Amino acid sequence: MAKARELELQLHRVEEQLHLIQRIARQLVRTGVLSDSLQRIVTMVSDLMQADSCLLYLLGDDDLMLVAAKDPRPGAIGNVRLRLSEGLTGWVARERRLLAISQEAYNDTRFKFFRDLPEDTFEAFLSAPVIVAGRVIGVINLQHRRPHAHTGDEMEMLTTVGELIGCRVTMARLELGLEQINYAELALRTLPAEQAP
Repeated sequence: MAKARELELQLHRVEEQLHLIQRIARQLVRTGVLSDSLQRIVTMVSDLMQADSCLLYLLGDDDLMLVAAKDPRPGAIGNVRLRLSEGLTGWVARERRLLAISQEAYNDTRFKFFRDLPEDTFEAFLSAPVIVAGRVIGVINLQHRRPHAHTGDEMEMLTTVGELIGCRVTMARLELGLEQINYAELALRTLPAEQAP
């Protein structure tokens, strides 16, 4: 009986993950405002993973800029920036690797504190690079207020979401006919006026 219940829960979780991928895929094939798509994706991922925070950074000229967030603080989008040499997010971009910390992420020696982001006090941190054609163009972070042991499924899901975001950003660039682009500016140029930096 317990084994059957466990299998039911696993099946339900797989169905939820498949549903998320389907919803993100719909964002890929729709034309429209990039910032809206990125915001929807961040919210969907955060909801599925039951995370307290989801932050998406895209590469600017020489730094990573916050372009979407679950429940963003006023003024944070477009203004929170990290050099590639800074913080856990910069490390993920530089190393092109997934990073999972289950507790006390703020005590990691690579951590960079931002007094404007309450997420800096959250315990668990899961981060994946956003990749286009083998090149990192951003980073997506999930955070939990309390300690959280990330499962292999969660790590794989966030990696896949990072790849899908890369596809959506590339499609927006192609829609605009741009050869080279500052990815952060591409996302921010489509922000609603009340969120623009």
